[in-house]
Parts: sequence; structure tokens; C-alpha cells
Amino acid sequence: MAWGMGGWLLFPFLQKLGAEGTQRLRARVVAELKTTFASKYTREVSLLEALQLDAIGVYSKQATGTKFLLNPNKGIAA
Repeated sequence: MAWGMGGWLLFPFLQKLGAEGTQRLRARVVAELKTTFASKYTREVSLLEALQLDAIGVYSKQATGTKFLLNPNKGIAA
């Protein structure tokens, strides 16, 4: 037996909520960006760094407290 679930429930919810309710949710996210919705990362890595064996060894464990932020712009010369 196999189970599955799919779909994007956010967009129908926001449509049902309406413009005013959606704006209230956005305001809450902005207000709580550094508290409720904050994330802490062990390390910020570029795409190239993410392919290094030492980095793969760390983030492939999927351990608590070892979240990596993948920044595709990091290391790219302007």
C-alpha cells in the first residue's frame, strides 16, 4: 500500500482569505521575521562549496543544528 499527498494549499487559502486578510498575514511575517520566523544556519555555502565532500558529509546527516543556507550568488564575481 502506498500513500501520497500533493498540491499547493496556500494559494487557494489566500484567495479565500481575501486581500485584507492576506495583508494582515504579510504584516505578521514582517513583524516576526527575527523571532517566530527566524532561522539559524551553521554555514552559508555557495553551489560550488555544497559539492565539496566535507560539506556533503555534514549536511547529508540532516542532524539538528546543522542547517546550511545555500546561496547561489555566493562566490560569484560582480
